[in-house]
Amino acid sequence: MMKRRNFLVATASGLAVFADTQHVFARALAQTPLPGLPGGEDRCLVLINLYGGNDGLNCVVPHGNDRYYQLRPALAIARNDVLAIDAQVGLNPQMRSFKSLYDKGVVAIVQGVGYPDPDHSHFRSTEIWQTAAPDRYEHTGWLGRYFDEAEPARENLFKGVAVSRVLPEALISNRTDIPAIPALNEYAMVADRDASARRAFSAAAHDRSVPFQSPYLAHVMEIEGNAQRSSEELPKLVAGYTTKASYPATGLGRSLALAAQIIGSNLGTKAIYVEHGSFDTHVSQRTTQDQLLLEFSNAVAAFYEDLAAHGNDRRVLTLTFSEFGRRIEENGNHGTDHGEASPLFMIGGGVKGGLYGAPPDLNDTNMGNVRFAVDFRSVYATVLERWLGRPSAPVLKGQFAQLPIIA
Repeated sequence: MMKRRNFLVATASGLAVFADTQHVFARALAQTPLPGLPGGEDRCLVLINLYGGNDGLNCVVPHGNDRYYQLRPALAIARNDVLAIDAQVGLNPQMRSFKSLYDKGVVAIVQGVGYPDPDHSHFRSTEIWQTAAPDRYEHTGWLGRYFDEAEPARENLFKGVAVSRVLPEALISNRTDIPAIPALNEYAMVADRDASARRAFSAAAHDRSVPFQSPYLAHVMEIEGNAQRSSEELPKLVAGYTTKASYPATGLGRSLALAAQIIGSNLGTKAIYVEHGSFDTHVSQRTTQDQLLLEFSNAVAAFYEDLAAHGNDRRVLTLTFSEFGRRIEENGNHGTDHGEASPLFMIGGGVKGGLYGAPPDLNDTNMGNVRFAVDFRSVYATVLERWLGRPSAPVLKGQFAQLPIIA
């Protein structure tokens, strides 16, 4: 017999459940874009988490700065190898496919992104970036709050999607359920694979013999029903999509291929989360980071080739983030330790490509770390208002200057 306290382990959906009746499902209304934002209802944001702390200085390389070569005698990328953008900065040589996108004007590089009083812990800094709350603790993510504010149609099971095994904090909300889908063939209720477990779950859910009534059971059963329906419907909904690019056989390549299927199948999806890493390069950084940047470059290039072949490239904005950069000076293990500010990328047809912000000042540092010049919440405010078409203040709990990046 299945015990009541165990019945939630029968899901692989990744939906968030809170023990609070206000934290599950609202009566949804259709999203209304901001005035003057035509086509906002068809747009999608793809958020790529470069988890582990991507070293910004070996990604967007300050090859015109002698100080970079002084502080990184073993790790610095030779000037002749850098994919130069201008006389000061360029891209890692493994990012040739990505540099081609930059040259087409569809990549914006925002330099020196961070936040005040930065935290060097993976766990806390990841939480800060995903909740957009460096000065407090939040139980919801910034995109989760976007969905709660936008109130998308309740019957849409794929308004947001996390291509991951666990729902990321960025998508946790009070009232909107978002599925976590590691892969198309892995998205199913675990109990569906075992007839006895399926019967036990159903019996426990409908058992009225207990001498009390749970205030949460109806909500949990609704979540289970949505997970069940979405796992059955998704393969059918994307079955008609034909991939028109050669994706690399990597985790990120497969994740972005699934993202393209979802976007191209017009499911009304507004945000998709994927992840790539780990960039925690304390030891032998060049080998690890160069390989990860090669995978990133090739996967993103294939993604936009696929989107463009279906006429979707201008509908999709991709935003990268990492919980922090790395320290300016290399360590004794041919690696770098946890740092602070670093660049991020915005990619897509709606972007005004180019460099934004000044190259990092390697002399005026914060105890050996790159100082932040752009608050990451300004990037989020730009995405929310100029791409997703929603007021940013209720989501970010404050006003932040927008950047002139989105056309």
